[in-house]
Amino acid sequence: MQKNIETFLGCDSEFSDSKIVIFGAPFDSTTSYRPGTRFASRYMRAESYGLETYSPYQDMDLEDMQIFDSGDLELCFGDTEMALSDIEARTQEILDADKIPLMIGGEHLVTLGAVRAVFKKYPDLHVVHFDAHADLRDEYLGAHLSHASVMHRVWDMVGDGKIYQFGIRSGERGEFQWGKDHVITQKFNFDGLCDVVEKLKGKPVYFTIDLDVLDPSIFPGTGTPEAGGVTFTDLLEAIFKVSKLNIVGMDMNELAPTLDTSGVSTAVALKIMRELMIAVYKERN
Repeated sequence: MQKNIETFLGCDSEFSDSKIVIFGAPFDSTTSYRPGTRFASRYMRAESYGLETYSPYQDMDLEDMQIFDSGDLELCFGDTEMALSDIEARTQEILDADKIPLMIGGEHLVTLGAVRAVFKKYPDLHVVHFDAHADLRDEYLGAHLSHASVMHRVWDMVGDGKIYQFGIRSGERGEFQWGKDHVITQKFNFDGLCDVVEKLKGKPVYFTIDLDVLDPSIFPGTGTPEAGGVTFTDLLEAIFKVSKLNIVGMDMNELAPTLDTSGVSTAVALKIMRELMIAVYKERN
């Protein structure tokens, strides 16, 4: 791989030297409300240069870490399965090199493509999922591939008791009823996360963050905002806990930067990404 011409701030190491590899998945063709997440990775790279590489939260600096930015995939907006296959292939390439993929979405359905690749390598995969929405519908408007059904499609692979959801505050009644028998859901907040982290020690974990887990007063630039979300500090503390696990793949999605012309949502996403990368990296160092 060759590094992207414009890299995320501080993430310009060589592929061969890196432990974490970033790539963008600019896809939002199944978005059910307001589109625009396809622009997230592009905006985040450009705006990242307004961010410091140093984290006062963790007393560590991105400049001291080996992280590679491989740029954005060019995804087919007219064929969802083709887009997912391209995401799976990029993730597989990163895993084959024994590195941790970090995908920037895009709508949440992009997680499915990455998890397909990670599950092939780690069949005992567990998933930690931060989100406002359950995403457990079997289909949405007749489509089985939708950002509203992504975690149901992930469940199709990993099975019962392998998906741990936090911050959930929206979904159809049927999703919550179905979820009681198949996934572990903590509504509204991160209560019980410490117990889950203890339970999952040593197991391979895919970590997916839908940024609309944040309250829209903090993060309005998203396609389906839901009132009653967590705070920025709550999310950071939760990320620091999960980062202690054996993270084998991760993503951050659902920033729609053009829906917040103030740029605040992009700034929030950038800071979360910096802290996520540093937290996971230091646990592997």
